[in-house]
Amino acid sequence: MKKIKFLLMVLMTMMVTTAFVACNSNDDDNNGGISNMERYQQEVDATVKSGKSHDKVILLVAFGSTWQQAYDAFDNTVKEYKAAFPNYDVFLSFSSAICINRAAAGENTAKRNFYEPKYWLEAFGRVQYNEIIVQSMQVIPGEEFSRVVNAMKDFGNNSNGDLDDNYMAKVTLKMGMPLMYTEDDATTLASALDANFKKYADQGATLFMGHGNPDDYDTYKANVRYTQLEDALQAINTNYFVGTVDMADNFKVQVHNRMVDAGITSGKVFCAPLMSIAGDHAHNDMAGDDDEWEESMATQTEDEAEDVSWKKYFGHLNYEIIEDPYYTDNGTDALVKGLLEYKNIREIYINHTKSAEVVDFYHSMYPEE
Repeated sequence: MKKIKFLLMVLMTMMVTTAFVACNSNDDDNNGGISNMERYQQEVDATVKSGKSHDKVILLVAFGSTWQQAYDAFDNTVKEYKAAFPNYDVFLSFSSAICINRAAAGENTAKRNFYEPKYWLEAFGRVQYNEIIVQSMQVIPGEEFSRVVNAMKDFGNNSNGDLDDNYMAKVTLKMGMPLMYTEDDATTLASALDANFKKYADQGATLFMGHGNPDDYDTYKANVRYTQLEDALQAINTNYFVGTVDMADNFKVQVHNRMVDAGITSGKVFCAPLMSIAGDHAHNDMAGDDDEWEESMATQTEDEAEDVSWKKYFGHLNYEIIEDPYYTDNGTDALVKGLLEYKNIREIYINHTKSAEVVDFYHSMYPEE
């Protein structure tokens, strides 16, 4: 499943790149003589200028999605942030260029424009907000979080060289950390998840599917948070397990092995996404109908079992999948819920924003002065 998706993503990237090359070759005709990057910046500048009501601003940075359910979760989160921070303007950014392009093309929903953090930060500097908070909406401080950090570094160092140097020396720049930035955060999340999923864990094994990073991209060694979360959850109820789609040795195959080691060889199973939104991974890798099952997959590696969703995989292993109104296909796509669809999880993110840390990426363009 993942190999196929990877090849599709590569193909999509090649198509997008080709499209941009073609577009950039006649920018003068299509964009009034400006590049796409300049056009994007102008669009974000206009949005920020027209929406500026305060001297402080919060930028929520998510990986992105093309699912309407995810858009609804993001929109509700922005709305809740505005209520929690009445003296701040609040905007949303995507860090994934692929998600941005697919959303702009209206792949699954009506067309929507999202932009990378660099455009928003540049726009904030142009209207000169006194305080800028960038809140990472990632679950762990992994590869995607590093993109957020790098965008803030570029802004803090005035990489475009066009912002007022005196302003850059004075602006307060803060960072709100991901959901599980520390081990204590994993414990906090475990309590929130138990409040939401206790009724399932009391019936049988409750499995959370996170994303994770491949070993080569395990930035900040963040994958350990999934293990720490499982430990914290099992201290509450031994029916909880946490796996991923990308973390080595923590795929659904290893989750099943741990269940067997704990004596859970049959009974009810409930699967839930451990991702901020319910997108492709949640609907396909976890709750999808992909099912190229072979009996040997019960003891083989994730590579052999990747074309079987979590739902189908555990169904083949003598477990009964717990049905739920948020899980059952009622003629449309199965409605599984991302973390941002739970109020107590949104509150954790909001608390991270309230305790955002001041960062100083600024270096004077004229150090001799």
